[in-house]
Amino acid sequence: MAFKHLISPLFAAFFALLMLAPAYADPFRIVGFGDSLMAGYGLDAGQSFPEKLEAALRKNGHDVVISNAGVSGDTTSGGLARLDWSVPDGTQLVILELGANDMLRGVSPEIAEKNLDAMIAKLKARNIPVLIAGMLAAPNLGDGYAKAFDAIYPTLAEKYGAPLYPFFLDGVAADKTALLDDGMHPNAAGVDRMVERMLPLVEKTLAAHQGNS
Repeated sequence: MAFKHLISPLFAAFFALLMLAPAYADPFRIVGFGDSLMAGYGLDAGQSFPEKLEAALRKNGHDVVISNAGVSGDTTSGGLARLDWSVPDGTQLVILELGANDMLRGVSPEIAEKNLDAMIAKLKARNIPVLIAGMLAAPNLGDGYAKAFDAIYPTLAEKYGAPLYPFFLDGVAADKTALLDDGMHPNAAGVDRMVERMLPLVEKTLAAHQGNS
């Protein structure tokens, strides 16, 4: 009799805790959407920007999962064409990094801007926030091209109220110690530097959107 009296309150307390305890939250889901700079061209497994950024965020206590939707050689036109199926439903933030290949091919900045604008608009319509990772034109393309191309990213950031990281290769471009032998893509140390420099903005963006998705 005493045993039955003891078990009953224990079960009641157990089920009460189950009802009151909050469910474990799912990780915050981020997609790194870009070209070879995002994909991790020439790098070993675990060394791409999305993978290293996820590790850095987790080290700082953020429960995140970052999917790598980088495609080597991709342009803004290619990105626009694959956006819908590359960014799954449930994504809570997209880091948008495209335009370098447009620039290297001399694609009109107006076309690149139109494609990036359309991508951001599509994501906004799906209530998916965007962090824009900008690019700068190579000096050999001339002042006129550089002025038009470099303006794309701050213009779109202002239009959509999106956070902007002005230059994805900041601290890496033109530094041979941070680049692969091709002189264009970051090596593992270069990716570490990119993550370190971009991390504060990513954390600020997370703080603005966690709990709102």
